[in-house]
Amino acid sequence: MSDIKLLKINDFRPEGKESSFYVNRISQHLMVNHSRIEKPHRHNFYAVFLFTKGTGVHEIDFQKYEVKPGSVFFLYPGQTHSWELSEDAEGFLFFHNAEYYEMNYISNTLRDFLFFESNYSDKCLYLTEDQCQFIEEKFQTIFNESIKEEWKKSQLILSYLTQIYIYLNRYLEKQQSKNIQRILHYQTIFSNFEKLLDLHFIKIKSATQYAQLLHISQKHLNRIVQYITGKTTTEVITDRVLLEAKRLLLYTDLTMNQISLNVGYSDAAYFSRLFKKHAKINPTDFRKQYKNEHSH
Repeated sequence: MSDIKLLKINDFRPEGKESSFYVNRISQHLMVNHSRIEKPHRHNFYAVFLFTKGTGVHEIDFQKYEVKPGSVFFLYPGQTHSWELSEDAEGFLFFHNAEYYEMNYISNTLRDFLFFESNYSDKCLYLTEDQCQFIEEKFQTIFNESIKEEWKKSQLILSYLTQIYIYLNRYLEKQQSKNIQRILHYQTIFSNFEKLLDLHFIKIKSATQYAQLLHISQKHLNRIVQYITGKTTTEVITDRVLLEAKRLLLYTDLTMNQISLNVGYSDAAYFSRLFKKHAKINPTDFRKQYKNEHSH
């Protein structure tokens, strides 16, 4: 079985050096870690990428985004991603685990930030030239601090990292034209729905049951889901099932019967029809097409 590779922060550190934080220039990161990251992979940590030069395509959980100067990408643990970048790609990135942030900020969590709130949060933010320059300076400061060995180094890095998150969250808020208070209220409920969905999507596929678990009416849950995603609750449940199926199709050698069972369907033929209806391609062709596209 060829499972997708799960990378940890220490995979990017010199041997023997343990760390819960990693920062680097994108060009240096690509050069040193090429063999690890050339194929689609997952992380067990949070990751933020800022591109200041270059172009390309960044694919996150089968969604493609344009890479250009000023683009920022956010990944949380478990997401699958890959990219195709021009040779002049440059910028900064940092990785950290949840404990690195949340053990130091007891009253704050990473899900407070819009970009880490849920599967449907914006995974890409395009900055203006001035915003990009400002955020780049913050990344540069973190990078410079990381190569020093001075008193309270980790605390200072964490303070700059928090500044980056706060400013990026503000930029994202300004880009959203909807009422922010209603968004925050709806996002809290939607985030709880997604957590339940991650836990139960194999066995529970009913919008009514999720509404009951959230102690709200199905009508209210549908209203919230529609507001945030533009989809019905049932469509979001199906999306989660299909995302898991796609991961299993591409990163394992499981048969269709095994994949159907893994996502909660005993009838493989029925699941294949469901997959084709929503993905506009049958599972076997999806597996072949995607692997052919990424074999070059």
